[in-house]
Amino acid sequence: MNIAIIGAGIIGVATAYELAFDGHQVTVFERHASVAEGASFANAGVLAPGYVTPWAAPGMPAKVIGHLLARHAPVRVARPLAMADLAWMRRWLRACEAGHYAAHRAQLQRLAFYSRQRLHEVAARMQYEFDRSQGYLVLLRGEPEQRIVQPGLALLREAGVVFHEIDGEQARRIEPALKPDTPLAGAIHLPQDEVGNCRQFAVILRDAAQTLGAQFCFDTAVPAPSAAAPTTLRWDGGSARFDAVVLCAGVRSAAWLAPLGLRVPLRPVYGYSVSAHMPDPDLGPRSGVMDERYKVAISRLGQRVRVAGSAEIGGRPDAVNGRAVQTLYKVLDDWFPGAARRTGAVQVWKGARPMLPDGPPLIGASGVPGLWLNVGHGSSGWALSCGSARVLADQIAGRQPAIDARGFDVARYH
Repeated sequence: MNIAIIGAGIIGVATAYELAFDGHQVTVFERHASVAEGASFANAGVLAPGYVTPWAAPGMPAKVIGHLLARHAPVRVARPLAMADLAWMRRWLRACEAGHYAAHRAQLQRLAFYSRQRLHEVAARMQYEFDRSQGYLVLLRGEPEQRIVQPGLALLREAGVVFHEIDGEQARRIEPALKPDTPLAGAIHLPQDEVGNCRQFAVILRDAAQTLGAQFCFDTAVPAPSAAAPTTLRWDGGSARFDAVVLCAGVRSAAWLAPLGLRVPLRPVYGYSVSAHMPDPDLGPRSGVMDERYKVAISRLGQRVRVAGSAEIGGRPDAVNGRAVQTLYKVLDDWFPGAARRTGAVQVWKGARPMLPDGPPLIGASGVPGLWLNVGHGSSGWALSCGSARVLADQIAGRQPAIDARGFDVARYH
Protein backbone atom coordinates (compact mmCIF):
# COMPACT_ATOMS: atom_id res chain seq x y z
CA MET A 1 0.00 0.00 0.00
CA ASN A 2 0.99 3.62 -0.55
CA ILE A 3 0.61 5.19 2.91
CA ALA A 4 1.04 8.78 4.13
CA ILE A 5 1.85 9.62 7.75
CA ILE A 6 1.12 13.06 9.18
CA GLY A 7 3.67 13.89 11.89
CA ALA A 8 7.23 12.78 12.64
CA GLY A 9 7.35 12.74 16.41
CA ILE A 10 8.35 9.47 18.06
CA ILE A 11 4.89 8.04 17.29
CA GLY A 12 5.02 8.99 13.61
CA VAL A 13 8.60 7.80 13.12
CA ALA A 14 7.92 4.46 14.84
CA THR A 15 4.80 4.04 12.70
CA ALA A 16 6.79 4.81 9.56
CA TYR A 17 9.39 2.22 10.50
CA GLU A 18 6.85 -0.54 11.17
CA LEU A 19 4.88 0.13 7.99
CA ALA A 20 8.05 0.27 5.88
CA PHE A 21 9.24 -2.93 7.57
CA ASP A 22 6.00 -4.57 6.39
CA GLY A 23 6.83 -3.55 2.83
CA HIS A 24 4.51 -0.57 2.37
CA GLN A 25 5.48 2.55 0.45
CA VAL A 26 5.60 5.23 3.16
CA THR A 27 5.74 9.03 2.97
CA VAL A 28 5.97 11.06 6.18
CA PHE A 29 4.97 14.73 6.26
CA GLU A 30 6.33 16.90 9.09
CA ARG A 31 5.86 20.65 9.54
CA HIS A 32 9.14 20.98 11.48
CA ALA A 33 12.64 20.69 10.03
CA SER A 34 13.43 17.32 11.61
CA VAL A 35 11.97 14.45 13.61
CA ALA A 36 10.90 14.66 17.26
CA GLU A 37 10.73 18.45 17.41
CA GLY A 38 7.52 18.59 19.48
CA ALA A 39 6.51 16.60 22.57
CA SER A 40 9.25 14.03 21.80
CA PHE A 41 12.09 16.55 21.88
CA ALA A 42 13.20 16.72 25.53
CA ASN A 43 10.96 14.46 27.59
CA ALA A 44 12.10 12.65 30.73
CA GLY A 45 13.16 9.58 28.75
CA VAL A 46 11.66 7.15 31.28
CA LEU A 47 10.65 3.66 30.11
CA ALA A 48 8.80 2.28 33.14
CA PRO A 49 5.76 0.30 31.93
CA GLY A 50 4.44 -0.34 35.43
CA TYR A 51 4.24 3.40 36.04
CA VAL A 52 2.37 4.15 32.81
CA THR A 53 -1.01 4.99 34.30
CA PRO A 54 -3.95 7.24 33.46
CA TRP A 55 -3.82 10.75 34.82
CA ALA A 56 -7.55 10.32 35.42
CA ALA A 57 -7.44 8.39 38.71
CA PRO A 58 -9.50 8.26 41.91
CA GLY A 59 -8.43 11.02 44.25
CA MET A 60 -6.72 13.07 41.54
CA PRO A 61 -9.28 15.92 41.49
CA ALA A 62 -8.67 16.58 45.19
CA LYS A 63 -4.91 16.43 44.66
CA VAL A 64 -5.10 18.93 41.80
CA ILE A 65 -7.15 21.36 43.93
CA GLY A 66 -4.68 20.93 46.78
CA HIS A 67 -1.77 21.79 44.52
CA LEU A 68 -3.25 24.99 43.08
CA LEU A 69 -1.67 27.31 45.64
CA ALA A 70 1.50 25.32 46.31
CA ARG A 71 4.80 26.89 45.30
CA HIS A 72 6.30 23.65 43.98
CA ALA A 73 3.17 22.05 42.59
CA PRO A 74 3.35 19.04 40.24
CA VAL A 75 0.08 20.19 38.64
CA ARG A 76 -0.76 23.75 37.62
CA VAL A 77 -3.61 25.58 35.93
CA ALA A 78 -2.54 28.54 33.81
CA ARG A 79 -4.37 31.36 32.05
CA PRO A 80 -5.90 31.63 29.58
CA LEU A 81 -8.14 28.58 29.87
CA ALA A 82 -9.98 27.79 26.66
CA MET A 83 -13.54 26.45 26.62
CA ALA A 84 -12.07 23.24 25.18
CA ASP A 85 -9.86 22.94 28.28
CA LEU A 86 -12.91 23.20 30.54
CA ALA A 87 -14.78 20.61 28.48
CA TRP A 88 -11.72 18.34 28.67
CA MET A 89 -11.62 18.68 32.46
CA ARG A 90 -15.30 17.70 32.73
CA ARG A 91 -14.59 14.50 30.79
CA TRP A 92 -11.48 13.93 32.90
CA LEU A 93 -13.49 14.17 36.13
CA ARG A 94 -15.86 11.44 34.90
CA ALA A 95 -12.91 9.25 33.91
CA CYS A 96 -11.51 9.48 37.46
CA GLU A 97 -14.14 7.02 38.71
CA ALA A 98 -12.58 3.83 40.04
CA GLY A 99 -14.14 1.49 37.47
CA HIS A 100 -12.99 3.57 34.52
CA TYR A 101 -9.53 3.98 36.00
CA ALA A 102 -9.00 0.23 36.49
CA ALA A 103 -9.95 -0.56 32.90
CA HIS A 104 -7.86 2.24 31.43
CA ARG A 105 -4.82 1.38 33.54
CA ALA A 106 -4.98 -2.25 32.40
CA GLN A 107 -5.14 -1.12 28.77
CA LEU A 108 -2.20 1.25 29.15
CA GLN A 109 0.03 -1.22 30.94
CA ARG A 110 -0.74 -3.97 28.44
CA LEU A 111 0.40 -1.64 25.68
CA ALA A 112 3.39 -0.31 27.65
CA PHE A 113 4.89 -3.74 28.38
CA TYR A 114 4.39 -4.79 24.78
CA SER A 115 5.95 -1.54 23.62
CA ARG A 116 9.07 -2.08 25.70
CA GLN A 117 9.41 -5.56 24.25
CA ARG A 118 9.00 -4.19 20.73
CA LEU A 119 11.49 -1.36 21.33
CA HIS A 120 14.12 -3.88 22.41
CA GLU A 121 13.43 -5.99 19.32
CA VAL A 122 13.73 -2.98 17.01
CA ALA A 123 16.84 -1.63 18.76
CA ALA A 124 18.54 -5.03 18.50
CA ARG A 125 17.84 -5.08 14.77
CA MET A 126 19.64 -1.77 14.18
CA GLN A 127 23.39 -1.26 14.33
CA TYR A 128 23.27 2.02 16.25
CA GLU A 129 23.34 2.59 19.98
CA PHE A 130 21.45 5.39 21.75
CA ASP A 131 21.92 6.87 25.22
CA ARG A 132 20.18 4.56 27.66
CA SER A 133 20.70 3.19 31.16
CA GLN A 134 19.08 0.45 33.19
CA GLY A 135 17.10 0.81 36.39
CA TYR A 136 14.55 3.22 37.85
CA LEU A 137 14.28 4.42 41.44
CA VAL A 138 11.18 6.09 42.92
CA LEU A 139 12.31 8.21 45.87
CA LEU A 140 10.03 8.47 48.92
CA ARG A 141 10.89 11.49 51.05
CA GLY A 142 8.75 10.54 54.04
CA GLU A 143 5.92 8.49 55.48
CA PRO A 144 3.20 10.23 53.39
CA GLU A 145 4.89 9.12 50.17
CA GLN A 146 5.38 5.58 51.51
CA ARG A 147 1.66 5.43 52.23
CA ILE A 148 0.58 6.98 48.92
CA VAL A 149 2.45 4.46 46.75
CA GLN A 150 0.96 1.34 48.37
CA PRO A 151 -2.14 1.00 46.12
CA GLY A 152 0.08 1.35 43.07
CA LEU A 153 2.46 -1.30 44.38
CA ALA A 154 -0.44 -3.71 44.78
CA LEU A 155 -1.25 -3.23 41.11
CA LEU A 156 2.40 -3.76 40.17
CA ARG A 157 2.33 -7.08 42.05
CA GLU A 158 -0.81 -8.13 40.17
CA ALA A 159 0.89 -7.26 36.88
CA GLY A 160 3.98 -9.27 37.78
CA VAL A 161 6.28 -6.24 37.70
CA VAL A 162 9.66 -6.83 39.32
CA PHE A 163 10.27 -4.24 42.05
CA HIS A 164 11.81 -3.98 45.49
CA GLU A 165 10.74 -1.84 48.44
CA ILE A 166 13.99 -0.64 49.98
CA ASP A 167 15.12 1.73 52.71
CA GLY A 168 17.06 4.95 52.26
CA GLU A 169 20.43 3.32 52.85
CA GLN A 170 19.82 0.72 50.15
CA ALA A 171 18.64 3.44 47.77
CA ARG A 172 21.87 5.38 48.29
CA ARG A 173 23.88 2.28 47.43
CA ILE A 174 22.03 2.05 44.11
CA GLU A 175 22.42 5.81 43.49
CA PRO A 176 25.52 6.80 45.50
CA ALA A 177 25.43 10.44 44.36
CA LEU A 178 22.15 11.13 46.17
CA LYS A 179 22.62 14.09 48.51
CA PRO A 180 23.06 12.67 52.03
CA ASP A 181 21.35 15.62 53.77
CA THR A 182 18.02 15.26 51.95
CA PRO A 183 15.60 13.11 54.01
CA LEU A 184 14.92 9.78 52.32
CA ALA A 185 12.56 7.37 54.03
CA GLY A 186 12.81 4.71 51.34
CA ALA A 187 12.42 3.98 47.64
CA ILE A 188 10.92 1.64 45.08
CA HIS A 189 13.56 0.05 42.86
CA LEU A 190 12.49 -1.26 39.44
CA PRO A 191 15.60 -2.97 38.05
CA GLN A 192 14.08 -3.90 34.68
CA ASP A 193 12.94 -0.37 33.85
CA GLU A 194 15.23 2.11 32.09
CA VAL A 195 15.73 5.57 30.69
CA GLY A 196 16.66 6.40 27.11
CA ASN A 197 17.08 9.37 24.81
CA CYS A 198 13.78 9.57 22.92
CA ARG A 199 14.87 12.09 20.30
CA GLN A 200 18.14 10.29 19.61
CA PHE A 201 16.23 7.05 19.09
CA ALA A 202 13.77 8.82 16.77
CA VAL A 203 16.65 10.01 14.57
CA ILE A 204 18.09 6.49 14.43
CA LEU A 205 14.65 5.05 13.65
CA ARG A 206 14.16 7.62 10.88
CA ASP A 207 17.41 6.45 9.28
CA ALA A 208 16.30 2.83 9.56
CA ALA A 209 12.91 3.66 8.02
CA GLN A 210 14.62 5.48 5.15
CA THR A 211 16.83 2.44 4.55
CA LEU A 212 13.59 0.46 4.17
CA GLY A 213 12.36 2.98 1.58
CA ALA A 214 10.34 5.48 3.64
CA GLN A 215 10.47 9.12 2.49
CA PHE A 216 10.37 12.09 4.88
CA CYS A 217 9.11 15.50 3.75
CA PHE A 218 10.17 18.09 6.33
CA ASP A 219 9.04 21.73 6.56
CA THR A 220 5.81 20.52 4.99
CA ALA A 221 2.49 21.30 6.65
CA VAL A 222 -0.43 19.25 5.34
CA PRO A 223 -3.93 20.56 6.10
CA ALA A 224 -6.87 18.24 6.58
CA PRO A 225 -8.24 16.77 3.36
CA SER A 226 -11.83 17.11 2.26
CA ALA A 227 -14.38 14.68 3.66
CA ALA A 228 -15.19 13.66 0.08
CA ALA A 229 -11.59 12.58 -0.60
CA PRO A 230 -9.94 11.89 2.79
CA THR A 231 -6.88 10.14 1.33
CA THR A 232 -6.03 12.91 -1.13
CA LEU A 233 -3.54 15.27 0.50
CA ARG A 234 -2.47 18.70 -0.68
CA TRP A 235 0.44 20.81 0.47
CA ASP A 236 2.45 23.73 -0.82
CA GLY A 237 3.99 22.52 -4.03
CA GLY A 238 2.25 19.19 -4.34
CA SER A 239 -0.65 16.82 -3.95
CA ALA A 240 -1.13 13.07 -4.04
CA ARG A 241 -3.68 10.37 -3.44
CA PHE A 242 -2.75 7.59 -1.03
CA ASP A 243 -4.24 4.22 -0.21
CA ALA A 244 -4.24 5.16 3.46
CA VAL A 245 -3.38 8.12 5.71
CA VAL A 246 -2.17 7.72 9.30
CA LEU A 247 -2.53 10.72 11.61
CA CYS A 248 0.27 11.04 14.23
CA ALA A 249 0.19 14.82 14.64
CA GLY A 250 0.26 15.15 18.43
CA VAL A 251 -1.64 18.12 19.86
CA ARG A 252 -2.59 19.32 16.37
CA SER A 253 -4.55 16.14 15.68
CA ALA A 254 -7.89 17.36 17.05
CA ALA A 255 -7.91 20.47 14.84
CA TRP A 256 -6.82 18.37 11.83
CA LEU A 257 -9.74 15.95 12.34
CA ALA A 258 -12.46 18.53 12.96
CA PRO A 259 -13.13 19.37 9.26
CA LEU A 260 -13.67 15.66 8.66
CA GLY A 261 -16.43 15.59 11.28
CA LEU A 262 -14.37 13.80 13.93
CA ARG A 263 -14.47 15.44 17.37
CA VAL A 264 -11.69 14.11 19.57
CA PRO A 265 -11.24 15.59 23.09
CA LEU A 266 -7.47 15.97 22.85
CA ARG A 267 -5.82 18.92 24.58
CA PRO A 268 -2.24 20.01 25.35
CA VAL A 269 -1.01 19.48 28.91
CA TYR A 270 2.38 21.15 29.12
CA GLY A 271 5.48 19.67 30.68
CA TYR A 272 8.93 21.14 31.33
CA SER A 273 12.49 19.87 31.35
CA VAL A 274 15.99 21.19 31.95
CA SER A 275 18.95 19.42 30.32
CA ALA A 276 22.60 20.18 31.09
CA HIS A 277 26.06 18.71 30.78
CA MET A 278 27.37 16.75 33.79
CA PRO A 279 30.81 18.11 34.69
CA ASP A 280 31.48 14.99 36.77
CA PRO A 281 29.44 11.85 35.97
CA ASP A 282 29.96 10.61 39.53
CA LEU A 283 27.81 13.50 40.80
CA GLY A 284 24.75 12.55 38.76
CA PRO A 285 22.31 9.63 38.64
CA ARG A 286 23.43 6.31 37.26
CA SER A 287 20.08 5.86 35.54
CA GLY A 288 16.69 7.40 36.35
CA VAL A 289 15.00 8.50 39.58
CA MET A 290 11.57 9.90 40.30
CA ASP A 291 10.75 12.18 43.22
CA GLU A 292 7.35 10.89 44.27
CA ARG A 293 6.36 14.06 46.16
CA TYR A 294 6.96 16.48 43.28
CA LYS A 295 6.50 14.04 40.36
CA VAL A 296 9.83 15.10 38.90
CA ALA A 297 12.13 12.67 37.07
CA ILE A 298 15.93 12.99 36.93
CA SER A 299 17.55 10.98 34.14
CA ARG A 300 21.07 10.26 32.98
CA LEU A 301 21.30 10.57 29.19
CA GLY A 302 24.90 9.91 28.22
CA GLN A 303 26.99 12.82 29.50
CA ARG A 304 23.92 14.92 30.28
CA VAL A 305 21.42 15.05 33.10
CA ARG A 306 17.78 15.86 32.44
CA VAL A 307 15.22 16.85 35.06
CA ALA A 308 11.61 16.83 33.87
CA GLY A 309 8.14 17.21 35.27
CA SER A 310 5.09 19.42 35.81
CA ALA A 311 1.64 19.14 34.28
CA GLU A 312 0.22 22.51 33.23
CA ILE A 313 -3.31 22.89 31.92
CA GLY A 314 -4.10 26.02 29.95
CA GLY A 315 -1.74 28.84 29.16
CA ARG A 316 0.17 29.53 25.96
CA PRO A 317 2.74 27.24 24.34
CA ASP A 318 5.41 29.96 24.22
CA ALA A 319 4.93 31.22 27.81
CA VAL A 320 7.43 29.57 30.16
CA ASN A 321 6.24 29.30 33.76
CA GLY A 322 9.21 30.32 35.88
CA ARG A 323 7.84 28.57 38.97
CA ALA A 324 7.66 25.26 37.11
CA VAL A 325 11.32 25.59 36.11
CA GLN A 326 12.27 26.56 39.69
CA THR A 327 10.64 23.33 40.91
CA LEU A 328 12.82 21.30 38.55
CA TYR A 329 15.98 22.99 39.83
CA LYS A 330 14.85 22.55 43.44
CA VAL A 331 14.37 18.79 43.03
CA LEU A 332 17.68 18.46 41.18
CA ASP A 333 19.49 20.35 43.95
CA ASP A 334 17.76 18.27 46.62
CA TRP A 335 19.12 15.04 45.18
CA PHE A 336 22.08 15.74 42.85
CA PRO A 337 23.32 19.29 43.60
CA GLY A 338 26.52 19.04 41.54
CA ALA A 339 25.14 17.11 38.61
CA ALA A 340 24.43 19.96 36.18
CA ARG A 341 26.71 22.62 34.76
CA ARG A 342 24.57 25.75 35.11
CA THR A 343 26.62 27.87 32.69
CA GLY A 344 26.83 27.41 28.96
CA ALA A 345 24.44 25.19 27.04
CA VAL A 346 21.58 24.63 29.50
CA GLN A 347 18.40 23.70 27.67
CA VAL A 348 15.07 24.74 29.19
CA TRP A 349 12.18 23.17 27.30
CA LYS A 350 8.40 23.33 27.39
CA GLY A 351 6.46 20.71 25.47
CA ALA A 352 2.79 20.08 24.79
CA ARG A 353 1.71 16.55 25.65
CA PRO A 354 -1.30 15.41 23.58
CA MET A 355 -3.63 14.26 26.36
CA LEU A 356 -6.97 12.52 26.12
CA PRO A 357 -9.12 12.84 29.25
CA ASP A 358 -9.35 9.12 30.04
CA GLY A 359 -5.78 7.98 29.35
CA PRO A 360 -5.42 5.37 26.57
CA PRO A 361 -4.40 6.64 23.11
CA LEU A 362 -6.45 6.24 19.97
CA ILE A 363 -5.01 3.52 17.74
CA GLY A 364 -6.81 2.16 14.70
CA ALA A 365 -9.39 3.02 12.08
CA SER A 366 -10.99 6.46 12.41
CA GLY A 367 -14.32 5.64 10.82
CA VAL A 368 -13.40 7.84 7.86
CA PRO A 369 -12.48 5.57 4.93
CA GLY A 370 -8.71 5.23 4.55
CA LEU A 371 -7.86 7.34 7.61
CA TRP A 372 -6.12 5.73 10.59
CA LEU A 373 -5.23 7.19 13.99
CA ASN A 374 -2.22 6.87 16.29
CA VAL A 375 -2.69 9.85 18.61
CA GLY A 376 -3.25 10.95 22.20
CA HIS A 377 -0.38 9.24 24.04
CA GLY A 378 -0.03 12.06 26.56
CA SER A 379 3.11 12.00 28.67
CA SER A 380 3.77 8.34 27.77
CA GLY A 381 4.47 8.65 24.04
CA TRP A 382 8.05 7.42 24.40
CA ALA A 383 6.96 4.46 26.53
CA LEU A 384 4.10 3.51 24.17
CA SER A 385 5.57 4.37 20.77
CA CYS A 386 6.95 1.10 19.43
CA GLY A 387 4.02 -0.97 20.64
CA SER A 388 1.44 1.47 19.28
CA ALA A 389 3.15 1.49 15.89
CA ARG A 390 3.24 -2.30 15.67
CA VAL A 391 -0.41 -2.63 16.71
CA LEU A 392 -1.45 -0.13 14.04
CA ALA A 393 0.67 -1.77 11.34
CA ASP A 394 -0.97 -5.11 12.12
CA GLN A 395 -4.43 -3.55 11.98
CA ILE A 396 -3.74 -1.96 8.59
CA ALA A 397 -2.50 -5.32 7.30
CA GLY A 398 -5.66 -7.02 8.55
CA ARG A 399 -3.73 -9.06 11.12
CA GLN A 400 -4.65 -9.64 14.74
CA PRO A 401 -2.26 -7.56 16.90
CA ALA A 402 -0.08 -9.38 19.43
CA ILE A 403 -2.04 -7.77 22.28
CA ASP A 404 -5.71 -7.12 22.90
CA ALA A 405 -6.32 -3.76 21.19
CA ARG A 406 -9.85 -3.25 22.48
CA GLY A 407 -10.42 0.11 24.11
CA PHE A 408 -8.00 2.02 21.87
CA ASP A 409 -10.57 2.70 19.14
CA VAL A 410 -12.27 6.03 18.48
CA ALA A 411 -15.71 4.53 19.15
CA ARG A 412 -15.35 5.33 22.84
CA TYR A 413 -15.87 9.01 22.02
CA HIS A 414 -18.78 8.59 19.61
